[in-house]
Amino acid sequence: MLEKIHLLIILEVERQGSLTAAANKLCLTQSALSHSVKKLEQQLGALIWSREGRSLRLTQMGQYLLTVANRILPQLNQAEKRILQFAQGERGTLSIGMECHPCYQWLLKIVSPYLSAWPKVDVDVKQRFTFGGIGVLFTHEIDILVTPDPFYKVGLHFEPVFDYEQVLVVNTQHPLASAPFVDPVQLSTEELITYPVDTDRLDIFNQFLLP
Repeated sequence: MLEKIHLLIILEVERQGSLTAAANKLCLTQSALSHSVKKLEQQLGALIWSREGRSLRLTQMGQYLLTVANRILPQLNQAEKRILQFAQGERGTLSIGMECHPCYQWLLKIVSPYLSAWPKVDVDVKQRFTFGGIGVLFTHEIDILVTPDPFYKVGLHFEPVFDYEQVLVVNTQHPLASAPFVDPVQLSTEELITYPVDTDRLDIFNQFLLP
């Protein structure tokens, strides 16, 4: 029933002092403006202005609508600006899923210049998923997934970001310290320290120990 244009008309008539001046300010014809006002008055069942000669005077309801216009219109204008910023990618939240634990420090370096370029965008990094990162990506709970496991499916685009080389870290006195490479069997009696996640999510198992 009550629309933004009605509030704009009431506000501009008060500012400009006449329907004609308000119509010019709003880029409307006077007939279109008068029609909008008349239609609103019919819907509300009361007059917005009373005429005193050639001048207009706000009724009690008109005064109330003017108060509403002064309060609501700035909020609507701000909301429209925010919505436009969301639509243009200038504001919002970028949700990034992480399935590569060693990549977290790398991500922080990448995100810093992004935040400098887009200061009104928040970055939310998620690392725990009930059904895996790909599932969360398909349900649009995240926007981007950093993962060591490519999953080729329609609707997904994979972009390699860097090569990741696995290395073995041992004490300088360890027998394997000078070895150019190691085989899985050479680690069969060693204690392995890894990230606290399921073994099926660790490359050291999937790509080295288990195959």
